[in-house]
Amino acid sequence: MSASGVTAAAIAARLFAAGLPTRVEEHPRFTTVGAEVPETLSAESWREVLDVVADADRFGLLATSLNGRTLWAVVRKTVPTTVDVGGPGHQR
Repeated sequence: MSASGVTAAAIAARLFAAGLPTRVEEHPRFTTVGAEVPETLSAESWREVLDVVADADRFGLLATSLNGRTLWAVVRKTVPTTVDVGGPGHQR
C-alpha cells in the first residue's frame, strides 16, 4: 500500500473509532475519506475529529438540509517526477 493509502486508511480507522461511519474512495491522483457526522456530535468529539483530519492534505465539511453533514478529507498520491539525465544541453 502506498504512503497516501496508509494515511487515508489511518484517517478512516480513527474516524470509525470515534463513532463515525466512513468510506474510502481511490482516485488516480488522490484518495478521499468521507464520514457522516451526526447532529449530536459533542464538542470533545469535534476536537478529536479535527485532529484526525489534520493529517490530510485537505479537509472540509459539506452540510445540506437534505443530506445532513459529511466530513471529507483528501490525501494526495505522490506523483513520480521525471529527471532529465542528459542535462539541459542534451538533445534527443
